[in-house]
Amino acid sequence: MTTRRYTRTSALLVIVLAAAFSVSHASAQPRGKNAPAAGGAKGAAARDVAVTVYNDNLGVVKDRRPFTLTSGVSNLQFTDVAASIDPTSVHLRALGRSPIEILWQDYRYDLVSTDKLLERYVDQPIDVATKDDQVKRGTLLSYDPGSLVLQDAGGGLTLLNRGEVRQVGLKELPKGLITRPTLVWRLRTDAAGDQPLEVSYMAGGMAWHAEYVAVLDESETSLDLQGWASVENHSGATYDDAKVKLVAGSIHRAQQPRPMYADGMMKARASEAAMVERAFFEYHIYEVPLRATLSNNEVKQLGLLHASGVKAVKRYTYDATRDNDNVMVTVEFENAQASGLGMPLPEGVVRIFKRDTDGSLELAGEDRIKHTPKNERVRLSVGNAFDIGVERKQADYKQVTPRLLEQSFEITLRNHKTDAVDVTIAEHTGGDWEILKSSHPFAKKDATTFEFTVRCAPEKPVTVTYTLRTKS
Repeated sequence: MTTRRYTRTSALLVIVLAAAFSVSHASAQPRGKNAPAAGGAKGAAARDVAVTVYNDNLGVVKDRRPFTLTSGVSNLQFTDVAASIDPTSVHLRALGRSPIEILWQDYRYDLVSTDKLLERYVDQPIDVATKDDQVKRGTLLSYDPGSLVLQDAGGGLTLLNRGEVRQVGLKELPKGLITRPTLVWRLRTDAAGDQPLEVSYMAGGMAWHAEYVAVLDESETSLDLQGWASVENHSGATYDDAKVKLVAGSIHRAQQPRPMYADGMMKARASEAAMVERAFFEYHIYEVPLRATLSNNEVKQLGLLHASGVKAVKRYTYDATRDNDNVMVTVEFENAQASGLGMPLPEGVVRIFKRDTDGSLELAGEDRIKHTPKNERVRLSVGNAFDIGVERKQADYKQVTPRLLEQSFEITLRNHKTDAVDVTIAEHTGGDWEILKSSHPFAKKDATTFEFTVRCAPEKPVTVTYTLRTKS
């Protein structure tokens, strides 16, 4: 085993490919009688990318590039595609006048990695630089996550701890390995020359979701609503200066999507123009007016909407089936033009803020809304009313007949605020029912729900009583 001082330094444990990358690019282009030179892209400046992102871990990429094609049969390589591409969804079409015939297509994703390179160099000579600046040369016999085994020219064996290895020098990039995921087509065309081509495909690791910020005014009768679309890209590719569309709604998939990894950077970028919304099939599309770059492992926030002075109502509701001990606070508004909105709202989290006396915004609560069409009412559960006490009890229970039951209930409300408030009490039952008597008027909401709306003055408890008869 030959050992000498190694003077070159590096802060990383890497595989060194001194000239391999320049060689690999040349050797990656199939040449020879049976494999003419691949078509070449004309440059990134003429590339046009569009990305449609769905809610359910899916993106559809449309990538247009000009290529120089040769007459007859040739290979075309298409790089910079998503690592999470679904190869079965790939579609290539010519945008020029000359038709092309696709003989076959491949998706090559055997990417360069330390272990893949070592695997290809078993029984071949390599140079290993250790952290103490020694270089050991020999034939690589084996490797594992913890060690390398080398044999020198005299047959001696050296076991190297991979934790002590700083660099490994190889002659060239082995055949079959590539540095980026690549699509390869075997094409036949009668016309040579420049021609634009479009490749479209589906990719996992992409999704988007909406977030909203609602700021209540001092009187709590209106709010300002700002919406953001957060686009997550973990597809394994960056889409520069892309036309971006977002689809709201759950589309049917023939198979389960691949898992999405939620690591990455958060970058907030406000759009400079309003997002355009329109109906598409049974869903809604939101088109970003300005092109945007979706970098890999990035979460980009795009402006979705901004509405000021939206008419709002704060309500107090008691529903024992949801919370037996507290009165809930909700903020409601109409998603209508008359209220300052009127655009279908994608599903997402709404955070409600209000300004304190010093002018600072403080969080009042948050809730999640479902996809909400225009002209529908939005109800946001903000939290529990601190200054309104409630107590519910069953006052009587009578089994009149085996199928007839009578029950009496009492709900007492205590308002410790300085102002009077209206509280809605929602009660639920089943079967055939009727209210025999009640202390306050009620409204039947549906087959199983009725409500009392009660005015509660400060420090004056109010008790609602009723007797319910049900027939099973």
